[in-house]
Amino acid sequence: MTLIAASTQEGLLKIGSYAFRSRLILGTGKYPSPEVMRDALEASGAELITVAVRRVDLKNPDKDPVLGHLDLKRYTLLPNTAGCYTAEDAIRVARLGRAAGFSNLIKLEVIGDAKTLLPDTQQLLEATRDLVKEGFIVMPYTNDDPITAKKLAEAGAACVMPLAAPIGSGQGILNPLNIRFIREAVKIPVIVDAGVGTASDAAAAMELGVDGVLMNTGIAGAQDPVAMARAMRLAVEAGRLAYLAGRIPKKEYASASSPETGKIGTSTLRQAQGERE
Repeated sequence: MTLIAASTQEGLLKIGSYAFRSRLILGTGKYPSPEVMRDALEASGAELITVAVRRVDLKNPDKDPVLGHLDLKRYTLLPNTAGCYTAEDAIRVARLGRAAGFSNLIKLEVIGDAKTLLPDTQQLLEATRDLVKEGFIVMPYTNDDPITAKKLAEAGAACVMPLAAPIGSGQGILNPLNIRFIREAVKIPVIVDAGVGTASDAAAAMELGVDGVLMNTGIAGAQDPVAMARAMRLAVEAGRLAYLAGRIPKKEYASASSPETGKIGTSTLRQAQGERE
């Protein structure tokens, strides 16, 4: 994908030296078929697509069930280190992906527990520091902890990607306050990653002020992935627009939408009624 000129980057999602019109990032796993994946990606409008380095055939990309069905001129591939449980392993996989021809973008995952798939933040920080030194644009998947987010930003991460809920759970944003705290704690982009189940979850995330949403299962596991991909696209756009528009403050009691001043009096109404009769 060609980088967008700096003069036209206003309002775009900027990650390192890259800029994207779409704020929706999609994964490529769990789809019923490669054809459904391809159609869902197109319907989503996404430009940044994640691929697991460990699960693609790097030697024969044209024959790979994922890479072979992607228009590589249309999408920017975001390799990820899915399945890594140590900083050392994640760094090795990131290097492998770059050596195979992927860009210097890397979605960094260092899992700490096989059951919950929650990240090991200590190993994550270690891997982030080392990969940044090696010239990678690091996009770390992390928990919804503002302190960890700040440490990742200080380590040189290009963005932070806090989970909304456990990977693949579809529970939506369990701790919206934490996401808001993270948004306030760092100056780099915040991209909600994991746990989004339906369009309202995506819109809610964007209304919190995050810069983007990454999802896979919420679309790939839907009864109609292509329709859900389009719904997610619209939800992300609507949520972003609503955030920029600024919602009204919440109130405990009703507030009339029509003004009290200048309203027609009872006598005037009676007179008008009498004239009609």
